[in-house]
Amino acid sequence: MQDEGTIQITIINRLKWWKSSNMGTTLTNQNSMQEESEGSLKPGNACYHAVQNLLCSSLLSKNVKIKIYSTILALVVLYECETWLLALREERRLRVFENRVLRRIFGPKRDAVTEECRKLHNEELSGRYCSPNIIRMIKSRRMRWAANVARMRRVEERCIQGFGGET
Repeated sequence: MQDEGTIQITIINRLKWWKSSNMGTTLTNQNSMQEESEGSLKPGNACYHAVQNLLCSSLLSKNVKIKIYSTILALVVLYECETWLLALREERRLRVFENRVLRRIFGPKRDAVTEECRKLHNEELSGRYCSPNIIRMIKSRRMRWAANVARMRRVEERCIQGFGGET
């Protein structure tokens, strides 16, 4: 197992790669902005693979693992999400990513009757993870961003009126 310094350096190297990558948007002939969400999932997957040993470690509590997810992985995936146009396909990809991380955090469930381990179902994951899901986080960030844009327009109008201009 890696020590803490090695894990920290690995995460920093992944984030440097992520910042240097191109996060552009291309609108295709089917009005799909697929590259944008894929561009956010590539660095998210890279960070996930860097910390997946931590997420399944028995030495860390589930609360610490959730903090790792919310402070590292979710922020990387949600970079500039305020401007995304999400189709159902992109929403599904983001949910699949989130469920994969949460399954790694919470681990398998042992069936009481058969004594066999199985994957947690999506409903069980959402029941155990008390924070809003990734799609709700995107929508709340969009609303916050829209409010900031509206506020900036009002400030701009006041400045123009204050200088005797017309709007």
